[in-house]
Amino acid sequence: METVIGIDIGTQSTKALVLDGKGQILAEHSRGYRVDTPHPLWAEQWADVWWEAVLDCLRDCLADQRINPQHVKGLCVSSLYGGSGIPVDADIRPVYPCLIWMDRRAEAQVQWVKAHVDLSRLGDITGNGVDSYYGFTKMMWLKAERPEVWEQTCYLLPPNSYINYRLSGEIAIDHSSAGNIGGIYDLEKRAWSPEMLDALGLDRDKLPDRLVDSGATVGGLVPSLAESLGLQAGIPVVAGGVDAAMATLAAGATRPGNHVAMIGTSMCWGVINRRVDARQGLISMPHVLNGDQDLYTFGGALTAGASVSWYVDTFCGEDKAAAGESGSAFERLEPPARELPPGANGLLFLPYLMGERSPVWDAHASAGFIGLSLYHQRHHLYRAVLEGVTFALRHNIEAGSQQGVTLDDHLIVVGGATQSDLWMQIIADVTRMPVYTYRESVEAALGAGLLAGQACGLLDLAQPLQHGTLVERATPCESAACRYDELFKLYCQLYPTLKPIMHQLNTRHTQSE
Repeated sequence: METVIGIDIGTQSTKALVLDGKGQILAEHSRGYRVDTPHPLWAEQWADVWWEAVLDCLRDCLADQRINPQHVKGLCVSSLYGGSGIPVDADIRPVYPCLIWMDRRAEAQVQWVKAHVDLSRLGDITGNGVDSYYGFTKMMWLKAERPEVWEQTCYLLPPNSYINYRLSGEIAIDHSSAGNIGGIYDLEKRAWSPEMLDALGLDRDKLPDRLVDSGATVGGLVPSLAESLGLQAGIPVVAGGVDAAMATLAAGATRPGNHVAMIGTSMCWGVINRRVDARQGLISMPHVLNGDQDLYTFGGALTAGASVSWYVDTFCGEDKAAAGESGSAFERLEPPARELPPGANGLLFLPYLMGERSPVWDAHASAGFIGLSLYHQRHHLYRAVLEGVTFALRHNIEAGSQQGVTLDDHLIVVGGATQSDLWMQIIADVTRMPVYTYRESVEAALGAGLLAGQACGLLDLAQPLQHGTLVERATPCESAACRYDELFKLYCQLYPTLKPIMHQLNTRHTQSE
C-alpha cells in the first residue's frame, strides 16, 4: 500500500502521521517539548529540539506494523509560525534560537516602524500591518540587539524550511511562510519586497532566493537519512507551510469563501480569498493550496480555550474537587450554564488575558468581566467566558467579511472547543451560522499529509476525500441570535472605552515590578 507522511512542528509538540490513498490515517505519533521564556514577553525555541522531535516521530510511525517504509512515496512539513525564522550560518547551523510567534520583545521596533515607515504603503504591498507578532519586527530586534548574531547569520529560515533542509539538503521558503513574515513580502508579486526591505533596514541577502509553492518539491530525501529510517532515497520532500493554513486545508478549505475556526488554547479563524485590505487588521499570506492565486487571511485571539482553563483553574476549585477523578469541572458547569439566557444575566467578558491580536492588535489590552453583581455565580461567569471568546471570533469574521469575499453560509470549527455542545450552540447563535465539526481529529499534520499525497500523485485534492466526516452540531436560534447582536455591539464598545484605563494599569503594574 502506497502512503505519504505529514509532519507538523507545533509550539508544544511535533506530530507525524501516515496517510493512505484515501486520506485515512494509518499511524501517528507525537513528541512534546517546552517553549523557552528566559525573560518576560520572550518566547523562543532551538531548531535542534524540533529536528530531534521530527526524527523520533518518523521512527515511531515507520515502526508501525501496518506501514512499509519502502512504500512511502513522499513527505511534507507544516510548522508553527516561526516569527524571525531560525538564524543559521553559512553551514546552515543555528546560531540563535528562533523567536516564535508568541514572542513580544520587539515592541521598540514596532514603535520605530510606526514613526518612520509609511504604514499605508506597507499595507498595500504586504497585505499586513505592524505588530511584534510579525517576523519582520523580530528580525529588526535581532539586528539591533544581537549584532553579533546578525553578523553570523547567512539565512533566516522558517521552521519547516530548516527541517526541509535537514531532510533534503536544499534551501527554499514556501510562499505561505514568507508572506506570514509580513513587512518584507510583496503579496501581489509573490516575492520579497526590495522597497520594504530598504525602508525597514533589513538585509536582502539573509533571505533565500528560492521561493516555492507549498505543494512543490524542495528536493529528494538524502540517502543517509533514508537509509537510517528505512525509506527510499530521493522521495519528494514537499515544501509545506504555516500550520494554521495547513489545518484549514485539512478541514476542507480549498476555494475562496471556505472558512474555518480553530479553537484550542488560542483561536484562529481563517478564510480563503483573492484580495486583501490590510486596514481590516487581519493577517494574509498565500494559501498552502493554489497559492499562486488564493490567499489565506486569518485573525485570532491569543487566549480562547486558555481563557476557559484560566477561569476554571482559578475560580472553580470546588467544582474540580467535587468532580474528582471520574469527571471534570466542565461537566458540572455546563448544565447550569446551558439553562442561562444569552448574556448570562447581564455579563460580558473581554478575553484579553495576554493582550490581543486581531483586529485589536494591542499588547496592553487586558481582560475583564463587565456587569458583575452579587447575583452571579460560577456558571454565569463560565458562560460569559464562552460568549466573550465567541464575540472575539465574530469580531474577526466581520473584519474578514470586509475583504470582498462571500463567506460560506456555514462555519466549520475544529479544536478542543468542539467537545462542548454549549459552546457550539453559542457560536452558531453569535455568528448566525450553522456550525459543523469533524468526528475525526483534524490537524495541521493531516493538511501536510494531504499536500504530500497530491504532490506524489496519491491524492487529488480537487476531488472529495474520505479523510473526515462533517457533522452538523448546532443551528442558530433566532431569538438568541437577536440578543447576541445587541450584546456584540456592546462588546465592540468596551475595548475603545476601556483602552486608556487598560494602558494606565499596565504601565503602573510594569513600573511597580
